[in-house]
Amino acid sequence: MHGNWIAGQWRAPIEQMGEWQAVDPRSAEVFGDAFPISGRADVDAALSAATAAVQTLAQASNAQIADFLDDYAARIEAELPALAEIAERETGLPQTPRLLSVEGPRTVNQLRLAAAAARDDSWRDAVIDRENGIARWRESLGKAVWCIGPNNFPLAFNGISGSDFASAIVARNPVIAKAHPGHPNTTLKLAQLAEAALQASDLPAATVQLIHHLQPEDGLRMAADPRLGAIGFTGSQRSGLALKSAADRGGALSYLELGSVNPVFLLPGAASADSESFASAFVAGASLGGGQFCTNPGLLVLPHAASAQSLLQHLAQAYQQLPPAQLLSQAVASGLANAISSLCAAGAELCAGAAQSCGPGYKFPWTLLSVSADDYLARSQVLQQEAFGPLTLVVHSATAGQRQAIATGLEGQLTGTLWLGSDGSDNAEAAELGRWLRPKVGRLLENKLPPGVALSPAMHHGGPFPSSVHAGFSAVGMPGAITRFTQLACYDNVGAERIPEPLR
Repeated sequence: MHGNWIAGQWRAPIEQMGEWQAVDPRSAEVFGDAFPISGRADVDAALSAATAAVQTLAQASNAQIADFLDDYAARIEAELPALAEIAERETGLPQTPRLLSVEGPRTVNQLRLAAAAARDDSWRDAVIDRENGIARWRESLGKAVWCIGPNNFPLAFNGISGSDFASAIVARNPVIAKAHPGHPNTTLKLAQLAEAALQASDLPAATVQLIHHLQPEDGLRMAADPRLGAIGFTGSQRSGLALKSAADRGGALSYLELGSVNPVFLLPGAASADSESFASAFVAGASLGGGQFCTNPGLLVLPHAASAQSLLQHLAQAYQQLPPAQLLSQAVASGLANAISSLCAAGAELCAGAAQSCGPGYKFPWTLLSVSADDYLARSQVLQQEAFGPLTLVVHSATAGQRQAIATGLEGQLTGTLWLGSDGSDNAEAAELGRWLRPKVGRLLENKLPPGVALSPAMHHGGPFPSSVHAGFSAVGMPGAITRFTQLACYDNVGAERIPEPLR
């Protein structure tokens, strides 16, 4: 039984409410050591330790923070083959190229970009009004940040190595990470590397802590605890909104990513002239990661034309030729089957794939559904629900007006894509449709599919509710992502010797 990492020590849970083991989704085999489901006393111990570390961490120098993150990144880089082997068994994600060549390097680069932001203080956003004797910048929340990662990125979005983690540390907030039950051994290995980097630094022992798992009611108690400053969460809308409700009672900030169908609008000129290149690009983008990306293009709006009908047949054939997608867990398989059943009950027709998972382990056929624009618009609340996994819903639109109505009726999304013909024939509709789509999405794309989220300062990974709960903040991109875990601190007519040195 592995213990929690609290105040610099690996401790057996004070209150053990249960236990679990990892599951290999390729075979459904349970394997490895047990991990505890901890209780309220463990939450209290972690929050107390974090609170005790707040003042010391807030005074840490830029070099102390940056050196810790750089050291941690180097340790992950050195152990990446071992991490990839563990993560592959826990998630079914392939070591090559996904874990070793894509997600692993992204994780390392993300930590190093955070370290660079710590060194140059770019996240502070300092404003100095010398005439009136006022200075303002961003500082630590002065409380712990709870980082809860998703199942689909065991390294790059893990609660103890992802962007939320790195951002909170740069902002000088103690982090309490929660392991995802889908990859506990991966998270344990990352925590051990973080422990080694922390011991080599002179930061407080409770700068980083790990609680493996909690019962839902204890998680909500933690979210509502006034010692918590913020939550960074990626996961289901139901769980995220429950956490937000609890956090609101305690006064903590909530930065939640809750899902998206990421609509793609193929415009008539592109459908007539570039349908084959679009089909190839769409299948390549939609099939990444088994469709298990939060930015997976799950809703495709086609114009009503002979070329579009041919395109649907082409997509159906391509989906039928793809091997079943390896899912992350039994819960993903069940959720996908339920979503397909709901979509079909609302009028969608099955064009390719199936309505249930297959073996061995947790696999699912690539599934394509279609529905007319009239039927979609009549039941859009049901038909625009996220079906996490290898599924695409195609909507057949007869007019530009229908496409506009689809765009205006969308809930908030992480991304939205317009695909234009190269001859300029779609430019006018793209301009008009884009006006309606723009406020519905965090990131607007043209002739590019959304699964890739670049580590760029200009990137926005977030969107209007319910894709996230703060449309003005991004979970990716340094230094912008850091500002989520800060508060504005203003010094008005305060003596120079009593304000932070850079503001004097």
